[in-house]
Amino acid sequence: MELSSIYTELIMEHSRSSRNRRLLEEKDREERGHNPNCGDDITLQIKFAGGKIDDLAFTGSGCAISQASTSIMIDLIKGKGKEEALELIDIFLRLIKGDGLTEEEEEKLGEAVVLKNISYMPARVKCAVLAWHTLKELIKS
Repeated sequence: MELSSIYTELIMEHSRSSRNRRLLEEKDREERGHNPNCGDDITLQIKFAGGKIDDLAFTGSGCAISQASTSIMIDLIKGKGKEEALELIDIFLRLIKGDGLTEEEEEKLGEAVVLKNISYMPARVKCAVLAWHTLKELIKS
C-alpha cells in the first residue's frame, strides 16, 4: 500500500470517527477554537484526574484535516500529564512548521506524524493546528 493512500485512509477514518466527537458528562474546562478564514470551529472539553488528562473530547465542524487532526490529537494526549501533553503539542507544531524532528520526536507523535506533509500546504496548516493550539490554551488556563 502506498504511503499517500495510508495517509488518506487514516485522515478519512479519523475525520469520520465519532469516538472522540462527543460531550463529556463531567468536564473541568472547555475551550473553543475557531478559524474564521475557513470556518473550522471546535470546542474541546477536558477532565483531569490525578494530575493527568483523564478524558478529552470535542464537538464542532470543519474540514477533514481539522477534524482528523483533532481526533488524532485526542488519542495521543489522553492519559498524559500536563507537561507531557504540552511537550507533544510543541513537537507537533514544530512538525507542521516543517522543522526537522528527531526520529524519537516523530515516534512520540504516533499517528499524528501522518500530518507531516501539511507543512507543504500553507492553506491547510491552520486546519491541522487549530485543535493543538486550542488544547494548549485549555491546559494553560
